[in-house]
Amino acid sequence: MASQNFDMIVIGAGPGGYVAAIRGAQLGLKVACVEREHMGGICLNWGCIPTKAMLRTSEIFHYMERAKDYGLKAENIGYDLDAVVKRSRGVAKQLASGVTHLLKKNKVTSFMGEASIPSKGKVTVKTDKGTEELTAKNIVVATGARARELPGLEADGELVWTYKAALTPKRMPKKLLVIGSGAIGIEFASFYHTLGAETTVVEVMDRILPVEDEEISKFAKKQFEKQGMTIREKAMVKQLDRGKGKVTAHIEQGGKTTKEEFDTVISAVGIVGNTEGLGLEELGVKVEKSHVVVDKHCRTGVEGVYAIGDVAGAPWLAHKASHEGVAVAEMIAGGHPHAVDPDSIAGCTYCHPQVASVGLTEAQAKEKGFKIKVGRFPFIGNGKAIALGESEGMVKTIFDEKTGELLGAHMVGAEVTELIQGYVVGRQLETTEEDLMNTVFPHPTLSEMMHESVLDAYGRAIHY
Repeated sequence: MASQNFDMIVIGAGPGGYVAAIRGAQLGLKVACVEREHMGGICLNWGCIPTKAMLRTSEIFHYMERAKDYGLKAENIGYDLDAVVKRSRGVAKQLASGVTHLLKKNKVTSFMGEASIPSKGKVTVKTDKGTEELTAKNIVVATGARARELPGLEADGELVWTYKAALTPKRMPKKLLVIGSGAIGIEFASFYHTLGAETTVVEVMDRILPVEDEEISKFAKKQFEKQGMTIREKAMVKQLDRGKGKVTAHIEQGGKTTKEEFDTVISAVGIVGNTEGLGLEELGVKVEKSHVVVDKHCRTGVEGVYAIGDVAGAPWLAHKASHEGVAVAEMIAGGHPHAVDPDSIAGCTYCHPQVASVGLTEAQAKEKGFKIKVGRFPFIGNGKAIALGESEGMVKTIFDEKTGELLGAHMVGAEVTELIQGYVVGRQLETTEEDLMNTVFPHPTLSEMMHESVLDAYGRAIHY
């Protein structure tokens, strides 16, 4: 069978792969994109998008419960779990079909099937109709990652769930255990707790949301506990005894093991890169701890083979994958794009309250030897936050005392996932405290807190 020749083959059509394919095509390359399961990858089908749709539902439910606070009446409120899931799946489906349309529009040749790289410059795709042989000088591995499973805590879809079962629940958990308090764990805990599940979160590290600034983690924890969630830090689930309709969890904390009964467990203990079956090691591509080893330009040690997104390591964020996809396509087309700087990529968690951050935490800045100035501003000092009925939150900014460089920004509270981009743009433009102080922020907005936090770092806050 004759092989089909391309300039660039992308394996995986998630937010890294499909973006790389489109950008490559825009630059005049002949591009193929191979996907084994869903156009749009985990992000669009089982991750970022459907979880946001579900969290929006729980947010509205939360407001319905608080109708009285706003002078409104909402009686006998409730929800239909099947309808909640149906809406979430509909949103995901709409976006996934949008990806198929975009690839077609940009004249990318798509293949549905399982890809492997038998030798340099060759890709074999097993499809329903047989095997396709493709060749290209450049191959981009964008195969993503999947949920990590710990021995003894494996998901069964009935009592113990990973994200897929948690996104398509057949029943509402009454008593829920969430293992892991990174973004995925906390978002599910927030969703189910808001809808009425009695929720316990177990985190092995010394605090929840361990990648966030310590002050923000503590603030978020206080809010979750206020809502009635149980948070257990420096704790570990040692084993799960599965019974009929119940799970007994053995939780070790402070040298003591306690047993607790739950009807549902969600495991969110990190991810594993999808590197199997591709033939990477045979090709000479280095894989460490299930992730492909790449340089700052996403190049593997093998010429013409690149890796982007989750399979290429942290931070495991869709927007990082997309940005890398664009950069790699431009490089293949002969351009000289900037390397992606992980410190300038924002992290967003859509729990209630939301959490968002970019750059260094206070501890990291000190570790790196910076002499710092730190500013804080609470939501309670902001007119728009009070008018929204969302006065719990804070904005924290960290500056280099010597140069005035914005080293990091950390937020917790309503809509901070939208606000953070102001600081991201600021960092990209190499802003200083003076630029930010001289910027006029519109009133009344939540964004004014960003201004006040900067002013506070220099002892100039007005409203608090």
